[in-house]
Amino acid sequence: MYRGQKLSQEYDILSKLGYLKKDVPDYVVDNLNPKFKLRPYQVEALARFIHYFEENPLKKKPVHLLFNMATGSGKTLLMAANILYLYAKGYRNFLFFVNSVNIIEKTKNNFMNPASTKYLFNTKVKFNDREVIIREVSNFDDGNEDDINISFTTIQGLYTQLNCSKENGITFEDFREKKIVLISDEAHHINAWTRTKLSKLEESMKNTWEYVVRQILYSNPENVLLEYTATIDMENPAIYEKYKDKIIFEYDLRQFRIDGYSKEVKVLQADLENWERMLQAVILSQYRRKVAERHKVRLKPVILFKSKNIKQSKENFELFRKKIDSLTEADIEKLRASSSGTVLDKAFTFFKEEGISYDNLIVELKEDFAEEKCILLDSENIDKDKQIKLNTLEDENNEIRAIFAVKMLDEGWDVLNLFDIVRLYDTRDGKWTKDGRYIPGNTTLAERQLIGRGARYYPFKINDDDDPFKRKFDNQPDNPLRILEELYYHSKYNPRYIRELTATLKESGLLPYEEKQILLKIKPEIKETDFWKEGVLFLNRKIKLDEDKVRNLEDIILNKVYECKLAAELVKENALFQESDNKDLLEIVTKKFSLGDFGSTVIRKAMVKLEFYKFSNLKKYFPMLSSSLEFIDSLRKLNVLVTTSKYKLANLSPNDKLKICLNVLAQLQDEIQKNYVEYRGTYEFYPVPISKVVKDKILKINVEMDGDKEFGIPMSTAKNEKYRLNLKEKIWYVYEENYGTSEEKAFVKFINDIIDELRDVYEEVFLLRNAGLFKIYNFLDGKALEPDFVLFLKKSSSNREEYYQLFVEVKGSHLMQKDSWKENFLREIEERYRIDAGDSLLESNRVFKLMALPFYNESTRVEFENTLRRKLGLSKKNNN
Repeated sequence: MYRGQKLSQEYDILSKLGYLKKDVPDYVVDNLNPKFKLRPYQVEALARFIHYFEENPLKKKPVHLLFNMATGSGKTLLMAANILYLYAKGYRNFLFFVNSVNIIEKTKNNFMNPASTKYLFNTKVKFNDREVIIREVSNFDDGNEDDINISFTTIQGLYTQLNCSKENGITFEDFREKKIVLISDEAHHINAWTRTKLSKLEESMKNTWEYVVRQILYSNPENVLLEYTATIDMENPAIYEKYKDKIIFEYDLRQFRIDGYSKEVKVLQADLENWERMLQAVILSQYRRKVAERHKVRLKPVILFKSKNIKQSKENFELFRKKIDSLTEADIEKLRASSSGTVLDKAFTFFKEEGISYDNLIVELKEDFAEEKCILLDSENIDKDKQIKLNTLEDENNEIRAIFAVKMLDEGWDVLNLFDIVRLYDTRDGKWTKDGRYIPGNTTLAERQLIGRGARYYPFKINDDDDPFKRKFDNQPDNPLRILEELYYHSKYNPRYIRELTATLKESGLLPYEEKQILLKIKPEIKETDFWKEGVLFLNRKIKLDEDKVRNLEDIILNKVYECKLAAELVKENALFQESDNKDLLEIVTKKFSLGDFGSTVIRKAMVKLEFYKFSNLKKYFPMLSSSLEFIDSLRKLNVLVTTSKYKLANLSPNDKLKICLNVLAQLQDEIQKNYVEYRGTYEFYPVPISKVVKDKILKINVEMDGDKEFGIPMSTAKNEKYRLNLKEKIWYVYEENYGTSEEKAFVKFINDIIDELRDVYEEVFLLRNAGLFKIYNFLDGKALEPDFVLFLKKSSSNREEYYQLFVEVKGSHLMQKDSWKENFLREIEERYRIDAGDSLLESNRVFKLMALPFYNESTRVEFENTLRRKLGLSKKNNN
């Protein structure tokens, strides 16, 4: 155990307590490529950086921080966001250094090439209505003080430039007179030297390199060093001591996968020769492409064939070319015969259902895997054209389907459409300790890193409310689209190696500690009840807003008064006023104006300076808008309180008026964007028969080593006795079992505790766990919510039947603040819902009521129970 808390742990506490502002500055959001939205964990990382930079009383200068983030989690986008933030703080010069030339070329493309599909910035980068250019410079004397100047180099290249001066190169002088931001990508290479035992050569390299970095960083106290890595060994005492006060954010592969941003990794081992395993991957890849086509998803899946050395890679490439070009039905049939029970079996079933014969499949494979659509890549076979193809594999005009490589892609390769990795060798170099722990060797570690790169999720949407960047079918293992969310690692049959690789992947978080597939069954006796045969579930719909229902500008600015402060220019005025003895004019006062007081010409000039107010963009927010003049007429009514000196207010110049308009329009832009919604949830709830919604479900449950200990465990055998309950005996619970979290189990136990009281008032009581069965949609913006439970109640009197439907969200303490919109929506349902049941339901003296409850959490159980008792007419519980 190492002494001292990590900086990231301190920020974990700050974040959980709600002390961290999570509002991303507009100039960051607006200047990033709109295709790339910052994810919640990236917002968290940026919020920590901003807090450290602006508010942390223990901030050290020069600032030196490290972001430890999983491969594929968007470190480069965070770098771009941090660059924009630092530009706003006065930084202009950025030195980007990495370990290899390959990574530099890729990074340059992402930062400097607007034509690239992975370009990180918006078409125009603007600060205070002025365009800022992203420039590549060889030294910072070439930079422009108004622009973002980036110099790209390798660790070795930077050392050489600084110690062997050449014309136009970077020198130590660059760092003494200018504020510099140093950005280190794949920073673990620097830390490879921070170990306890080093050779004399390593010690010399370490001292030389670390001296150079320290000399650059400490040449100016305002300098900043930001390191980004997916790999840092914080178990190493030397590295822990060096970075405990610098590592500000940690987001590992395990959390990345749990959050749904990665593919699921599958290991497919087969006792087949190299060619047959290659063909296996090719057929699986084509199956994946066909499934995507059927569901209108544009996808060209890529395969990586990995060899041990360059000689074997060339041999495998030649074998592949020979076999693909002469592919026969017999080759495919031989593979099909040995595929029973595997994912290949699903592929062949799909081909048969789609009418794809072996002949047709062979024609397709020969075309899709023709020689020009395959790349042989190694240190002897690399050129600029291959680099471009590797970095644009997702582009529509890139037809590469297969890559043959050795080690060149283990690091710094960004690819989303890699779905198959085929291991064409059978060596292993790890070892097991006496206490049963596996210590991976360099080969296994490199394979783990490569699998991590392939596990990046390929974005796609099927439904309007799908998040394109997250997995959608975890609990639908039989859904054919599941194949688009899986990465297959093909290995020769070698149980010992697979055991070792699996242990390594679990340790890294790429595989769950335990994976379960469970059949969740409806109780047979439930299907005999009136609840099943006649009961309904009320749901609402998500609808696109009609143009005539979109809010107009007057709706937004109605009764709104904006505020603007102008510099009073007191120094200049003071000299003037001393002569005239009009010191009262120095007084700071506030006066109300309408923008119309400044004239339409000034308003128009302000709009021209702000990209947002282009007419084509305004039409997106106000579809009924007929012209810019109409918009300006509305703006004229907008009120603003201007605060400055009395003298200034009496002598506003045209430039002052323009500044006021620009300030107000910037505030209004935020207001418009905040109020803009394309969808909403209907207030009308329509009935769906219970028997049509509720189904037997196959659940795929991933159990994590450090996750909720009850998750994935049936309540009947819960680890903690307080959660134990035999649900098969409980007729009020729809399913036979509950495999949920400890909080979910606690809620079910709570219902069990009050079931007799409920039955005293209601003749029917049923609790349904929503296992991905249905969604309801937020009234405000159409955002989807899957309530955890629904409680159904029925009460009859002499002349009518009353049916109650209560949506319940069970929430862990760490999610209550983040998901507060869900609680607000549930409350709104009770206040605003309308039943759209049709005559057949309503004419039979039935009354349907939808009700809401606060979040259920064991820490808030008293509040929850009091609310439930009050709403359902149960006697108040004595809490003494």
